[in-house]
Amino acid sequence: MHGLVTKSTGSWYSVLNESTGERLECRLRGQFRIHGIKNTNPVVVGDRVDYGTEKDGTGIITHIETRKNYIERKSTNLSKIRHLIAANIDLAFLLVTLREPRTSLGFIDRFLVAAEGFRIPVCLVFNKMDLYSEAELSVVEELSALYSHIGYDVLRTSVVSGMGIDKLREMIHGKVCLFSGHSGTGKSAIISAIDPTLNLRTGDISKVHNKGKHTTTFAEMFPLAEGYMIDTPGIKEFGLIQYSKEEVRDYFPEIRAYNNRCKFDDCSHTHEPGCLVQKAVESGEIALSRYLNYIAILEADDMKLADWELR
Repeated sequence: MHGLVTKSTGSWYSVLNESTGERLECRLRGQFRIHGIKNTNPVVVGDRVDYGTEKDGTGIITHIETRKNYIERKSTNLSKIRHLIAANIDLAFLLVTLREPRTSLGFIDRFLVAAEGFRIPVCLVFNKMDLYSEAELSVVEELSALYSHIGYDVLRTSVVSGMGIDKLREMIHGKVCLFSGHSGTGKSAIISAIDPTLNLRTGDISKVHNKGKHTTTFAEMFPLAEGYMIDTPGIKEFGLIQYSKEEVRDYFPEIRAYNNRCKFDDCSHTHEPGCLVQKAVESGEIALSRYLNYIAILEADDMKLADWELR
């Protein structure tokens, strides 16, 4: 049988047969856990697989189709091991909040780099717009202009007022869409607002650390009339898998635009004379925050969220 992985709980996977609508809880055949796999989860939500049943009725995944793309990050405690978030994504929504909790600029840019690596379009969703002060609304305006100028879609939403929800429904129609962000940014609440029949569990903000409580433990895909939405567990940090310097340069669209235009064709845009990217930063054509994060990724510095808070 052929199916779609709609939920991963570590060792068990829910597989949907799209022809019959039936679901089966499956395990992995042992051979998938060998062959030097360098990620924590060899099967991920969004994978299309072949599967069957054993004599006792247990579902077994026997084959994974080649993925058109996926998004990944470093495993939390194993820096050289990958953790796959989801596969075969048409559009990713990164939920951003200025408080309760605050999303860092470093987190945003690292997520965008990971998505650029597999040509996954990203829409930045500034959520909880009903909470912000005038000063915070000005920051949203500034950041919206920054990322729109680079070429990313930007949307503003509020579950309380309904702002942007209809636009979200329009954007996800007929697509497989990923919703990601820190815990507490409102991923589950947004998905429930798009389709109230799902009634996903949402959580409050921890008053001690001002971080969202985890309400989604495992990634899960929800079918719509046309398309799918993937709800993911909140991510505290987004560590990137090691890229070459040339790849990082290509994954910042505003820097990529200057490729082969500097004095040196292999310019890293960090120290070379005649570098047009450095001049563009000095003139304000490239945002300083984006350039500093580009440098930090090149230097493989660990991301410190406090260093990248929105101010």
